[in-house]
Amino acid sequence: MVFLYFPCHIKTRFTNKIQIFKDRLALNGIYLAKSQHTFVKKLFKEKTKEIKKESELTDTDYSRNKLYRKGIRLMADEKMEEAAQTFEQALRIDPGHVDSLLKLGYARFHMDDYSVANEAYDKVLQIDVTNADAWNLKGLIHYELKNYEKALECVEKALDSDPTDGMAWYNKGCYLSILNHVPEAIEALKRSIEIDVKNAKRAVKDRDFENVKVDEGFRRIVEVVVLESIRQGYHHVGQIVWTTMLGKAEVEDAARKLLEKGLIIKREKKQGFHTQEFYEITPDLAEKMGVEKKSKFQIKKKSSASVQHLKEISEATQAVKLSIEKLDVEETLSNLNIFIDPAKRGPQMIEQFFEEHREIRLYKIRLKDRGMEYLQANKQKILELFDNLEMNITKKLRSTITQN
Repeated sequence: MVFLYFPCHIKTRFTNKIQIFKDRLALNGIYLAKSQHTFVKKLFKEKTKEIKKESELTDTDYSRNKLYRKGIRLMADEKMEEAAQTFEQALRIDPGHVDSLLKLGYARFHMDDYSVANEAYDKVLQIDVTNADAWNLKGLIHYELKNYEKALECVEKALDSDPTDGMAWYNKGCYLSILNHVPEAIEALKRSIEIDVKNAKRAVKDRDFENVKVDEGFRRIVEVVVLESIRQGYHHVGQIVWTTMLGKAEVEDAARKLLEKGLIIKREKKQGFHTQEFYEITPDLAEKMGVEKKSKFQIKKKSSASVQHLKEISEATQAVKLSIEKLDVEETLSNLNIFIDPAKRGPQMIEQFFEEHREIRLYKIRLKDRGMEYLQANKQKILELFDNLEMNITKKLRSTITQN
């Protein structure tokens, strides 16, 4: 064993330094512990990020789902070719991913590539022979190829798997109508409407039902559409014609039958030298359907709501004018939708600015079809329409506020 000898003065200085160091440790212990903890925490975070990144790169479900979501976004933007390629990439990772197969088939179907679409649906059925969506979509391919008997076979298999699929019942009604099986077509359409009442409105505009339109059962469906339109607040014949796309004679005939059945009431309103006719649902039926009778208090409330709606339409007018000036097609389409969408300001536009609503609707359809070229060519006309609308809104606002 070796002993080290320190001279006295050296030993004292060395001991003092050790004590000073220990004191400093004692004083700063808490900060040292805190910084040490922060370092460990930071290290752990970085390690977690690395693990997460590694798992994202190696996890097949993550990569597949990311591609699948990308494909959905591309479909929403109507980029079908790119969407199909993205779904194919997802299927290279997971060949048995049913949702990607269905969407690939759907994208290829819209590109008129029926053979590839059919192959995708067949692969789904190999995985799950009871998949209702695959059978229904396979039926649509046969429909496009005018193989109506085969289309009917497919949709019946879809309904065997899911009898609550309203769209499958609707498609069955179409195929039966084309094959001139009138009573069966009406029955399938009724089942479709029971599941989703919007299918009634769709049917009255669908040329596939031409063979059944003379049937009394189909006329009752027209009555349902007119009754639903009145319930939604479209009380005048012109409004019902525009919102349902039915002919004026069809609307008037349906309204007459609804009056005979005691389901609606015909009223008259004097406007200057003219008398305007409109329809309302009977109080008993209104109560059953959830339509409330308006009291005086509600009329006042409606008046203030009308002012608010006019202000919102005015704001939307400013927004759409700005997007037109910028020649921003996507923003303009989005802004035009506010004036048309029934969930936004569509009903108020039909009620108060019927002509402008029709013009805006037509501009939106043409702009969606032709894009920037159409916007550049018709910029001034569209701006003039909204300038006039803005003036009319201002007049109505002044009139409404004065009456209040």
